[in-house]
Amino acid sequence: MRPGKMIRQVLQSILKKPVTIMYPYEKLDMPDKFRGKLRYYPEKCIGCRLCIKDCPTGAIDIKKIGEKQFEAHIDLGRCIYCAQCVDSCPKKALEATKDVELAQLDDNKLKIIFHAAPHNPADK
Repeated sequence: MRPGKMIRQVLQSILKKPVTIMYPYEKLDMPDKFRGKLRYYPEKCIGCRLCIKDCPTGAIDIKKIGEKQFEAHIDLGRCIYCAQCVDSCPKKALEATKDVELAQLDDNKLKIIFHAAPHNPADK
């Protein structure tokens, strides 16, 4: 490439708006049906464990903590965000969010426990 042609291209590119996204200064607007971080709704969970069975990486574990009460242990470091667990849940207790900011230096911060709300038998 000739130096004169290269200088012309450099000068032209200086005057143009960048093509790249200005992340993290501008937050990303993810499209509908994006498969990001999982959210668990313990009040909807019936403990069928279909999400565990369908998870290809074994990133989910559902534990019974009381009568009709369950909590989810999700390892986001193992999750491949395929949302198969979301699709297989008959009660829609799992949801894929648009949250993409999941980078961590500590692996333990990627292991999330979604606790069930305390159950009061007097509320019946």
